[in-house]
Amino acid sequence: MERFVDREQELSRLRDCYESDDAEMVVIFGRRRLGKTQLVQHSLSDRDDAVVYQATETTSQIQLDEFVDVAADKFPGITEIKQNWESLLGYLGDQDGIVVLDEFPYLIDADESLPSVIQRLWDQRFQNTSGTLILVGSSISMMEEATLLGNSPLYGRFTEKLDLRPLDFAAAQEFLPGDYSPEEQIFTWGILGGVPYYLDGVKLDQELGAVLTEDVLSQKGYLHNEPEYVLRTELTDPNRYFAILTAIAAGKTTSNEIAQAVGIDGKQISTYTQKLERLRLIEREVPLTEEKAKSRRGRYRILDPLFRFWFRFVYGKEDRYERLGEDAYDAVIEPELPDFVSQEFEKLCQDALPNLFPEETFLDIGRWWYKEHEVDVVGFTTDGTMVAGECKFTNAPLDYSALASLEDHAAEIRWTPDTGDTNTEYALFTRSGVTQSVHEAVSQRDDVHVFDLHDVTQHA
Repeated sequence: MERFVDREQELSRLRDCYESDDAEMVVIFGRRRLGKTQLVQHSLSDRDDAVVYQATETTSQIQLDEFVDVAADKFPGITEIKQNWESLLGYLGDQDGIVVLDEFPYLIDADESLPSVIQRLWDQRFQNTSGTLILVGSSISMMEEATLLGNSPLYGRFTEKLDLRPLDFAAAQEFLPGDYSPEEQIFTWGILGGVPYYLDGVKLDQELGAVLTEDVLSQKGYLHNEPEYVLRTELTDPNRYFAILTAIAAGKTTSNEIAQAVGIDGKQISTYTQKLERLRLIEREVPLTEEKAKSRRGRYRILDPLFRFWFRFVYGKEDRYERLGEDAYDAVIEPELPDFVSQEFEKLCQDALPNLFPEETFLDIGRWWYKEHEVDVVGFTTDGTMVAGECKFTNAPLDYSALASLEDHAAEIRWTPDTGDTNTEYALFTRSGVTQSVHEAVSQRDDVHVFDLHDVTQHA
């Protein structure tokens, strides 16, 4: 069974629902592999009044039969109830039971009237009990249509909504061997991210190259087809989306660049990117000084590191790795890996900023760019301080030219704080230390700070 890590806030919210004297309807959703089922099971580990039914892709009648078989273990009287969803769920609500319908979209596939049936049941019967109904789903689009959108039958009726996201860096480290160096932690995070299924399913007690060769590059690997599987469960015609994700992974990050790479009209690209955003597969970033809705300088990035790795190195290149065999990692992947991981390293540096500058209260943290100017890490504080950071995840020490360039780029950032006056602090994040000239600058100035990988991993 998958190890259970973190999720303390979600566990607390679920257990509050179980203890409530009122009826509760809980919606739990999020993309596949994030541990939704494990979360529910963990929350119910000390209870004997719960029915947990994991639906499969089959007919409605078989689903009803299976549900009754599962429920009868805790509530034997259910075998005497008329076998339709309204009667069965109503009976369990009358018993003040907890009912979990896992993979709820499969139930809707078999019986599209089910959300309306539950709506009627809730309005007329269930909400007068102290029972709990939990609807769990990995198909974000279908969960939205059934429960979250304004025209969905269950809209406004759920009392709790849990939108499960990947684990943060600190929680994800619990899956890693205790002797991992900060560098190994960042490389692993930069490829596998915070998805429990990935972190728990690969053998992280071996070299990273062996992990990637065995589990990702090999056509028999544990994660070799993972991105394709997830996408095909959400998208009926995924080919164009595959092309878009491939373009983004290759560095085509603006709408125009993506449209040209894929070969579609620039005005149509937003239809596809918005869908991918709703599925939590990509996000649109804008410079920190601009409003997301108004900015015309947005850039897209793939959110899941494994998806980004797969579309950059694996998709469409399987034959190459089969030919290279065990040499594939050394020949193709390893030389490009520091550059690949640097994007996630920048995000970690941004996340670490509040803890690295504990005397400051940050209003906003992100990236900034304009024309040829770009700053990896920017933080605006309540007292008018701007922290500007440069991230170098290379084998070479960070030299003075990087600091000078950071100062030049930061000077172009237009920010007017409420205090009126501004003060700039400079943060240098480095994998391989700094040169003597930077050491000398740091010793002579109090506005330049150097952080190594240990600082970042301890504070992200």
